[in-house]
Amino acid sequence: MIFVYNFLQILFLVIGLPLLVPLVLGRRKYRGRIMTRLGFGPAGLLAAGPPGRGKIIWIHALSVGEVTSALPLVRGIRERMPTVVIIFSAATRTGMEVAKQYIKPFVDQVVPAPLDLLFAVNRYIRTIRPDLFILVESDFWPNWLHQLRKYNIPAMLVNGRMSDRSFRRYRRFGFFFKPMFRCLTLLSMQTEEGAAQMRQLGLPGQRILSLGNLKYDTAPAVQQTEDRQEAWRQAAPNIIEDSIVWICGSTHRGEEEIILDTYASLKTGIARLALIIAPRDIGRSREIMRLAETRGLRAGRRTAPPERPGRLLILDTIGELASFYRLARVAFIGGSLVAQGGHNPLEAAAHGVPVLFGPHMEDFREIARDLVQCGGAITVNSKAELTAAVQRILGDDRVRATMSAAAAGLVAANAGVVARHLHEIERLLNNPSGTP
Repeated sequence: MIFVYNFLQILFLVIGLPLLVPLVLGRRKYRGRIMTRLGFGPAGLLAAGPPGRGKIIWIHALSVGEVTSALPLVRGIRERMPTVVIIFSAATRTGMEVAKQYIKPFVDQVVPAPLDLLFAVNRYIRTIRPDLFILVESDFWPNWLHQLRKYNIPAMLVNGRMSDRSFRRYRRFGFFFKPMFRCLTLLSMQTEEGAAQMRQLGLPGQRILSLGNLKYDTAPAVQQTEDRQEAWRQAAPNIIEDSIVWICGSTHRGEEEIILDTYASLKTGIARLALIIAPRDIGRSREIMRLAETRGLRAGRRTAPPERPGRLLILDTIGELASFYRLARVAFIGGSLVAQGGHNPLEAAAHGVPVLFGPHMEDFREIARDLVQCGGAITVNSKAELTAAVQRILGDDRVRATMSAAAAGLVAANAGVVARHLHEIERLLNNPSGTP
């Protein structure tokens, strides 16, 4: 099947190249990035590493969510194995931005991921020459994985997850996906359910582990007072410091209208109530400001502070949401009132913030379930339920304290995921075949 896959790629390139070349070469923002992803370009790649350094680990993450998940693992590798060379790649532009901001201090180089073209993948592999390849969560590509196996480079999936939709697709097209998954030396899934799904696909059971979700180790423990004060300093002059803050993180189109309507109705009864909206796509910040204006609400943007601090802020920056959760008394997780699969609620929960989300948390199903079961989160299905839940949490100190302790407790109880992964990484570096 890999032959057919590459034949179709060549056919597509022959047909589409005359259209793609003017687009790529005519726009600077595409030109440098695409050339680098082909294995060329001005940025180049780090070859082998400086003399005297240890083995080379190549870690790849798709986009912002996966990069964030990888952060505690990258930190752990650097602390446990200070002499290794770490190359980190991300596929999307926003993923690269977050990686350069948060991952770069712990790695030797951050690079764009190669396109899954045979010559590009080979150029990356021959240049980096990794002793171990680590794939974070997803972004499976046939040439990439097949070539790693061809060069006898062990490949490890970490924080693996699989939605019901993906599982059905993998099972239906098993003739294509099974050979690709078999190229992975070790598959570490977030849950036992995910591990069972991989076994149902016919993969060898000895290669499949359930080591937990790295996101539990992503956010630090509940922050102390001085850190909360630092968060206020970061937010100034955007938010009035005595505000009671409600944060809505990673929101999507169709949710902001509900959130703003809820805020407009609640702030009449909660005079100091402030709202911070962090859209998943920061390019929509002006659109959200217009939605606020139509409701008679004055909003400011993080990148364009108003003349005076207000109580409605659009967080239009990348990578700051997690730190802003320190300000919150309640949080809503976006992508869940609309069918987008939801986003990570643990960044809020780790700070002891009561969590709300809609019914569409498919991408974080187990985490959402555990948060609800422990009492740290509430599922809301409508604007009326969202309004009632925010009002209840902010209006009852005992409810808020109970939910806060439950949310932070769940995160603390599931810590240690990084340590389990580090054990397996060291084993693969010392025994590339992956056999115990």
